[in-house]
Amino acid sequence: MDSPLRLDLGSLARLYRSGTARPADVAGEVLARIAARGDDHVWITLRPAADLLGDAAGLARRWPDPDTRPPLYGVPFAVKDNVDVAGLPTTAACPAYSHVPERDAPLVERLLAAGALLVGKTNLDQFATGLSGTRSPYGACESPLLPGLISGGSSSGSAVAVAADLVSFAIGTDTAGSGRVPAALTGTVGVKPSRGLVSTLGVVPACASLDCPSVFARLAADGLAVLSVIATFEPADPWSRALPVPGPVPPSAYSLRIGVPRAPEFFGDTAAETAFAEAAERLTGLGQTLVPVDLDPFLAAGRLLYEGPWLAERLAAVGDFVARNPGEVHPVTLKVLSGGGALSAVDAFEGLYRLRALDAETREAWASMDVLAVPTVPTTFTVAEMLESPIERNAILGHYTTFTNLLDLAGISVPAGTTATGRPHGVTFLGPAGSDGLLAGLGAAFHALTGGPAIPVPDTQPTTTSVPNTQPAASSDPNAQPAAANAPEARPATLPAHTPEARVVLAVVGAHRSGQPLHGRLTSLGATGLGTALTAPLYRLYALNGGDLPLPGLVRSTSGGVQVEVELYDLSASALGTLLTQTTSPLGLGTIELADGRAVHGFLCEPYATEDAPDISHHGNWPDYLRSLPPS
Repeated sequence: MDSPLRLDLGSLARLYRSGTARPADVAGEVLARIAARGDDHVWITLRPAADLLGDAAGLARRWPDPDTRPPLYGVPFAVKDNVDVAGLPTTAACPAYSHVPERDAPLVERLLAAGALLVGKTNLDQFATGLSGTRSPYGACESPLLPGLISGGSSSGSAVAVAADLVSFAIGTDTAGSGRVPAALTGTVGVKPSRGLVSTLGVVPACASLDCPSVFARLAADGLAVLSVIATFEPADPWSRALPVPGPVPPSAYSLRIGVPRAPEFFGDTAAETAFAEAAERLTGLGQTLVPVDLDPFLAAGRLLYEGPWLAERLAAVGDFVARNPGEVHPVTLKVLSGGGALSAVDAFEGLYRLRALDAETREAWASMDVLAVPTVPTTFTVAEMLESPIERNAILGHYTTFTNLLDLAGISVPAGTTATGRPHGVTFLGPAGSDGLLAGLGAAFHALTGGPAIPVPDTQPTTTSVPNTQPAASSDPNAQPAAANAPEARPATLPAHTPEARVVLAVVGAHRSGQPLHGRLTSLGATGLGTALTAPLYRLYALNGGDLPLPGLVRSTSGGVQVEVELYDLSASALGTLLTQTTSPLGLGTIELADGRAVHGFLCEPYATEDAPDISHHGNWPDYLRSLPPS
């Protein structure tokens, strides 16, 4: 196995499929990296090396055929230590609170069933109360990007585990920003799903009505791929909602109106102010329109989280334990939680009324925008600075994050480079519940523009041209009844008048692929590459005979089909029509089913043309077949 090992999902999938590496090799490398970092305060519980290596070897025995492997086969991950894993302690960063659950949280069950490898459980701000990563008896995490810089919290260990390339992804939680603030401070992507999209069963609650499991990854595509595994309606979970499982939507599909704060606040950090202005300008390079909006009602809603009755909800979760064991609680956490005891039922209702009123005030802003872009954090702090003023500076870190769940929004934080002072900067894209895929697509494109990796096609790309409803739900009351199993899903809105021609996704197999003779036809039509994907195991690939140009033929098989690699492209419907006029028999455009369940347009071959053609399905793709041919 070549070094250094890249842990993004696409790189691992290629290594496994080619046989260059096995899950046990990757697990061994992960263990070596963790040992090399020493006591970095990332982990609360690591699984025994023998258990991890044994599970990794078991994956190879269980799924020897690459065509049958699940989506997260051999992918190492971590979970925040307020999420239950059977047989491992759940501490919520409070040793006296520790207990050993008998079953996994449903989200962990789904990840393990998808072939992922659990490495261990990560550090956090105690009881997920805090945004700094400095409120844990297990030590304060630092950002790998800058010595002494806070990692952010409360999902501190999860973010650092990804940023330090110890795991491919990590599960966090996000109530007030704990899945986004650490992402910005560690240079990772933080996916904050729509509330109720991922079950919180088996998660120690902070504010049960607002909590969201979150995902940290290096790429937006990876974060969304993980989200697509753990997103499901859970009938036993009172907070679960019947929302559609998200698929990424490329921003080229829509002309988005992106709201930006009319008067953003950076608390004196002029370098961060400049960095956000530059980031906002880059959005116009994606063909989007910037719309200044009044953020006052959003910020007012956010202040309710710690200045209103939701502080009492934190006591509802752990108040009895705290009352019995005050000496076991971190002093800053104890001080924060103590304020909840003075709130009354009247205060709770007044807070709910105030939130509904503020939610109504945000409708004016949403009428003019499809997505809201804000700095993830307005400024950054060192560990020493955070310890000097832990509560006040925590409030500053949450300036742009605390309103999100109260107003029932989805979000994704993506890196936006560094400021002139060398501090990391992140941008968060927010949208109404159900807009997760749209946000991930925008986040991926923006990340590529700001020096991040060019994201390969996410394997859950939808082909529909509808978008999630860009108006917030009628109620953002976090205590409202959850959607029933047969409740209507988030309603897709018809495309607004400013939306350009509908886009489609096209799968190409051979001569139109990058580096092949007909690729120029695609680029001349304005097609944008989305990366590679695998078909469903329903096809055979042939090397067609005759003609001036070597061509493959992809044929749907009634038996014995395999997965075949294709390249995916985003292009306009009219460009697809032009491409059809350029295509001659025996090839034609049809529908190709992908391994992830999508159906996309693609080149198919009429079966008659393959009667005497070599079956090259075992090569898996056209370029590998061409490379196998002897030099001419």
